[in-house]
Amino acid sequence: MTARTDLWHHYGRGRAERDHAVDDAFRWVWSQDGGPGAELLGDLTGRNVADLGAGAARHAAHLAVHHEPARVTAIDASPAQHAFADRMFGHLAPRLRLARADAVAHLSAAPGSYDVLYSVFGAVDFTDPRRLLPAAAVALRPGGRLVFATLAQHVGGAPARPAVLATDIPARTPEGEATTLRRWVLQGPVWTAALAEAGFTAVTVEVRPARHGGPRDAGTLLVTARRPG
Repeated sequence: MTARTDLWHHYGRGRAERDHAVDDAFRWVWSQDGGPGAELLGDLTGRNVADLGAGAARHAAHLAVHHEPARVTAIDASPAQHAFADRMFGHLAPRLRLARADAVAHLSAAPGSYDVLYSVFGAVDFTDPRRLLPAAAVALRPGGRLVFATLAQHVGGAPARPAVLATDIPARTPEGEATTLRRWVLQGPVWTAALAEAGFTAVTVEVRPARHGGPRDAGTLLVTARRPG
């Protein structure tokens, strides 16, 4: 397996092939069937927004259609996910911009470009926070907001980590071979400390318990923070 292997090649493929509709709601929680909506992001009218680890860009498309931002940039490094997004929502340009890029590299190259950054079980989960959070702080304008949904515990019930440590989780190569990728499933106070170290203030962490209790269900941490300014 090479460093460029697309471990998201299979993710969401079935839905992406049959459902090209723009979602009518913005959903944060792991089960994607409840909880708060886009109001957590604040008033997006005329704002520059980015989705970190956007996948097929369903959340970003919803914001572009329903919330009148200046532009939403859907950032994802996966060639397959970028292709899905382009096929389904490319027609929403220029309000929706699809960026095939590593989130840290994109943010680091765009200082002061965004009013709001968000992640829904996206790049925040799958990138070392010691790299991603400082890059997010750089890319936000003074007073800008970072909002993300991440796992409150591992899928299957194991507790979140009490330190900034990754967990190897199952994945598949495009050829279907079993492998792993790294996911950061951290306790709320660990996220709070990591955000403070990256320069964020006004950090809030809310726990949304698992809704159904099945073996694949998990609770959600909803985290908000601001860049001072």
